[in-house]
Amino acid sequence: MPRYKLTIEYDGTQYAGWQKQPDQPTVQQKLGEAVKKFCGVESEVVGAGRTDAGVHAIAQVGHVDLPKEYDDYSVMQGLNFYLFNASDNDATIPTDRIAVTNAERVGDDFNARFSATRRHYIYRIINRRARLGLELGRAWQVAEDLDIGKMQQAANYLLGTHDFTSFRDTACQAKSPEKTLDTLEIRRQGENVIVQTNARSFLHHQVRIMVGTLAMAGKGKWSPEDVKAALEAKDRAAAGPTAPAGGLYLLKVDY
Repeated sequence: MPRYKLTIEYDGTQYAGWQKQPDQPTVQQKLGEAVKKFCGVESEVVGAGRTDAGVHAIAQVGHVDLPKEYDDYSVMQGLNFYLFNASDNDATIPTDRIAVTNAERVGDDFNARFSATRRHYIYRIINRRARLGLELGRAWQVAEDLDIGKMQQAANYLLGTHDFTSFRDTACQAKSPEKTLDTLEIRRQGENVIVQTNARSFLHHQVRIMVGTLAMAGKGKWSPEDVKAALEAKDRAAAGPTAPAGGLYLLKVDY
């Protein structure tokens, strides 16, 4: 069966994450339904990362095996046709906000999850007192002033290879808490604060816990050295809160 690599963007607000679940809508489920309508055969879309409920993707990567050869453009357009379930009120607004932005034929040895060499994420904070309107569910609002310099100083302690137990959800099923963080950069664009990071892989909720902890330093409630101490404690209770899912975006995946 020919294999296709899919690049996918989605607003994760209304989904219970990427992974298919029996009683809740997920991105993987919706893509699988579109695949079956397109080619008449059930075939699961395997994703590069299992994003959590409410998490978004700018360029998630998946692969799917189809029963026959199609040209790349037809796969992209065909899946999007079935993903675009227009609402009754306005035909321009899809019910499912998922789109395949690219499709390409790849070899049978390509695996969206296991062939990946690096995953890139961004986390969006809107640093203002006024409530969010358009960005509600797509960013984390922090009303207190954030010191980006202090956040970056704290972030630097997390770079490299460490035991990230303190930044790991208690339900994480990874065999080891050791990960290598390649970059962790914070920048401000007006009221927008962007946290960007990449690594080969991450622990469950790792990025969101790191952001929640860095925000404590940004607010002046913690020193950068407190973040270092939290890392060294190897205890989830030592780190800061888990930042909301809506601010997190899977930016891209390297192969």
